[in-house]
Amino acid sequence: MMETRAGDPGAFAQFDLSRVDSPSFVVDAAKLRENLRVLSEVGEQSGAKVLSALKAFSMWSTAPIIGEYLDGVCTSGLWEARLASEFYDGEIATYCAAYKPDDLDEILRLSDHVIFNSPQQIERCWPIIEAARARGEDFDIGLRINPLHPEGEVPRYDPCAPHSRLGFPIDQLTEEHVELIDGVHMHTLCEQDFEPLHRTWDKAFDYLEPYFGQFKWINIGGGHHITRADYQREELVEFLRDMAEDTGAEIYLEPGEAVALDAGILVGTILDVGFNGMPVAITDISATCHMPDVIEAPYRPAMLGEVPIEGDDLVDEAQGGRVRLGGPSCLAGDVIGDYVLPVEAKPGERFAFLDQAHYSMVKTTTFNGVPLPSIWLWDSETDSLECVRKFAYEDFRDRLS
Repeated sequence: MMETRAGDPGAFAQFDLSRVDSPSFVVDAAKLRENLRVLSEVGEQSGAKVLSALKAFSMWSTAPIIGEYLDGVCTSGLWEARLASEFYDGEIATYCAAYKPDDLDEILRLSDHVIFNSPQQIERCWPIIEAARARGEDFDIGLRINPLHPEGEVPRYDPCAPHSRLGFPIDQLTEEHVELIDGVHMHTLCEQDFEPLHRTWDKAFDYLEPYFGQFKWINIGGGHHITRADYQREELVEFLRDMAEDTGAEIYLEPGEAVALDAGILVGTILDVGFNGMPVAITDISATCHMPDVIEAPYRPAMLGEVPIEGDDLVDEAQGGRVRLGGPSCLAGDVIGDYVLPVEAKPGERFAFLDQAHYSMVKTTTFNGVPLPSIWLWDSETDSLECVRKFAYEDFRDRLS
């Protein structure tokens, strides 16, 4: 099981869960600003540009806040590029594992950097690229590389896992490929600190060194937990400065999780409690619909006010005992995890999971007709609270026909 290193309750420790409906995401604008200040400082001190990864956090009502601190956003295809152009400030860098030719014209128009997954696709799309430039569109072309250096805890989330489809194997890179592009992109980390990045660059360096001076920019992607309290930010700043000096290129970072780390919770309610070898509670939060990484990674999300579990006994009378929490869907595996709850295990009690602003929000589904959580924006500095989106039956109905 994947071990997440986030889960700091921060100001949410004082938040009254009854102020919002259930289920709902609550994002703290003050914590978001705190994260963004840290990222902005890294950019200013190192000279690197910092983009927010919409694939991780695309709550566009917070776009004005992000625009105050960062240099732009990175997107994963046409729809995210449209969202970026409509709501976000700054540069737009777009990468997709493969572009549909019919989408590429608009992507080239909207984006400052368009990053391809293989030189073969660049060559096939070259007539579209040339036509766009002939019309006066201004954009750079990039290539995602695979450094062939796995650092991930879970192969499913490691772009350098064997036979990965993400990125062009760096040992196949040639001068002919480099002549097609303005920059290279690599994204190989997941919730990691500085050392895995350093080791990855050491591996990539020897392959890329013959082309230093030819790259306008180098984008080292996301997966860096820069805003986590124990991240080695001073070492990162020095590394980025050295990287720019060694390569002669402008350096880009694309944090996703780091933008919204510990900035959001998912509030839920216990609906029913039974016993099957241990207490089992059904909640209005579904792992498969609202927190799919719980199943995909898998991982166990931290709970607000959670009582630490001691030992392996299923029942500890002093603590109230472990309760298995699961969602309302028909999927047998819709299980969130086992918890010693901070509230009584009975219908109507509220609880919340920590660090749910990134990835959970963008991955929600309405499988089984399970309602989507509403979205609230709270500011822990002013205590202002606003519901920015509620979902209705029509949102479920209109997805299909």
